[in-house]
Amino acid sequence: MTKQRRRKIANGLIALLIIASISIIIIKYFSYQKKGPPQTMNVFLLTEENYGEEINQIASSMNLPASYFKALIVLESSGRKNVSPRFEPHVYEKLKAVKNGTLESYEHVTKEDLADATDAALRNLASSWGPFQLMGYKCMLMEIKIADIRGTKSVFWGMKWINMTYGDYLREGKFNDAFHIHNTGKPFPRNGKSKTYHPYYVDHGLQYMKKFEKLP
Repeated sequence: MTKQRRRKIANGLIALLIIASISIIIIKYFSYQKKGPPQTMNVFLLTEENYGEEINQIASSMNLPASYFKALIVLESSGRKNVSPRFEPHVYEKLKAVKNGTLESYEHVTKEDLADATDAALRNLASSWGPFQLMGYKCMLMEIKIADIRGTKSVFWGMKWINMTYGDYLREGKFNDAFHIHNTGKPFPRNGKSKTYHPYYVDHGLQYMKKFEKLP
């Protein structure tokens, strides 16, 4: 076998190895996207430790499934007790437009609601708070202050808002709609294509619910 022939074979084998490696990476990536991040049991136990008893009591009083709220906390804050707020620039711009009168309203928020709002207040209203990462402006619907949804009763007010807005979906067992509403404000699309920030947000939530239902 000539040296040139051996070189061609060697180059061919290298190319095959590169293609195989890329294929494995792609398969692992999409598998990760579909199955979700490798949540360890510690995340679920942490959620139970930090929120389990409180959620069980409130969910029972509202006739809602506790496993949904626990799964939602894993999705939104990984079971942590002290959750940092998340500022949403696009929401801030919408609220600012409402205050300035260039936008009539944003969801239920009107210009009258924001009449006395400072820029700092607008930023707080445009941030998500607590273990459910509830948007600040949602407090207006419940006629409470942002301090309430980020304080010691954040779980209660978060669950109350959920009960007020899409609790019936939960009582009817429409959990895919519930997760989608929490993330996008709308039920799961009829075409089957999720519009959540993460394409498998709903699938992950349903999987996490089952894990909590199996916990002792």
